[in-house]
Amino acid sequence: MAPVLTRNIRPGGPPTGLREYEAAGGYVALRQALTRHTPAELVAMVSEADLKGRGGAGFPMGQKWAGLPPFEQSERPRIYIANLDEMEPGTFKDRFLVEGDPHQLLEGLAISAYACQAELGYIFVRDEYVEPARVLSRALAEAEQAGYVGRNILGTDFSFELHIHMSAGRYICGEAMAILNAMEGKRAIPRTKPPYEVQSGAWGKPTVVNNVETLCCVPHIVERGPAWFKALGKAKDAGTKIYGVSGRVKRPGSFELPMGSTLRELVEEHAGGMQEGYRFRAALPGGASTMFLDSSEMEVPLEFESLKEIGCYFGTGTVIVLDDHTCPVGLVHNLQRFYSRESCGWCTPCRDGLPWIEGILAGLEEGRGEPGDLDLLRELCHHIHGNTFCALALGAVVSIESGLVKLRAEYEAHLGQSGCPWKDRH
Repeated sequence: MAPVLTRNIRPGGPPTGLREYEAAGGYVALRQALTRHTPAELVAMVSEADLKGRGGAGFPMGQKWAGLPPFEQSERPRIYIANLDEMEPGTFKDRFLVEGDPHQLLEGLAISAYACQAELGYIFVRDEYVEPARVLSRALAEAEQAGYVGRNILGTDFSFELHIHMSAGRYICGEAMAILNAMEGKRAIPRTKPPYEVQSGAWGKPTVVNNVETLCCVPHIVERGPAWFKALGKAKDAGTKIYGVSGRVKRPGSFELPMGSTLRELVEEHAGGMQEGYRFRAALPGGASTMFLDSSEMEVPLEFESLKEIGCYFGTGTVIVLDDHTCPVGLVHNLQRFYSRESCGWCTPCRDGLPWIEGILAGLEEGRGEPGDLDLLRELCHHIHGNTFCALALGAVVSIESGLVKLRAEYEAHLGQSGCPWKDRH
């Protein structure tokens, strides 16, 4: 497969500049969108392409656009936000795209703003992403000078004012509704829905929030068409995907593959297999907020629809590999420590439940586990479902729930021990 999203990226090299991007066909799709298509036609095009959000939830982009109120009856300005918060543990694909080819994001954002008739935009950047912010600032200055962003883009009546906004530095800031509060200078907490952000978002204006990778797909759909994009997928979902692999594999990193590639293909072919002396035990297929897949599930296509059929989330598509020398309870405990600290505290099951869960896992690791702990863990996780304002707590506990089923023996091995059975392994 010829690279699509990564065609201009040179791993380890400098970001693609404006002249290089234009020489490779960059901003042709923006010109095509503004001169050949109406906003309604672009909404229909992206809907037909079946582009699903790459940030974790997999919500259809075209459906989100179609949810905006009619322009004539709309509050102004309409706002478009690109989400580059990316604080999901194990996820690094958006940084890879921005540091390698920033103009691809800017072009996708400009086209998307035109489709939604948004006049004002922000790129919401994770506080620690100092280098991506620097790269974007330079690219944005180039794009403004060339007339791709700003007033009367490419000589048309469409104007789009774009700014880079650094996050306050919390995981919850990346949640679509919490972003709105963070943008307004308020405490970053989720909002009660409805109203949804497309109706009343930042400062009460209609707002669209999309992930960086999702926006990077848009220029290619406009240039080559929905049918081409759909044909790129290997199973049920459309397009290509920036998959990531971390853990004890030989070549950890990011890889652009057809949507629906398998875990076996990703780990054994592209990541080079396991390092010497280590064996594959299980994997979280889409970052820390997904369920474990074991060795019997390595042929399941890694995409939203196929994983949904086996009761699993695809998430961000960035795989965290668990090897036979790493304690699964310790891995999950480390994740729960992160989630319990990053809870915004807005709802009780998350604010109080996650620290309780983290404490039980700490007890198992330290040799203080009791016979009823595993049942208590399962019960606490169960009470998270459907009882929180956002998906933070739900994403936090799904690795525990799946681990209690697929890695039950490893959990039970911690009971009656003087600590973690894997503590002396390397």
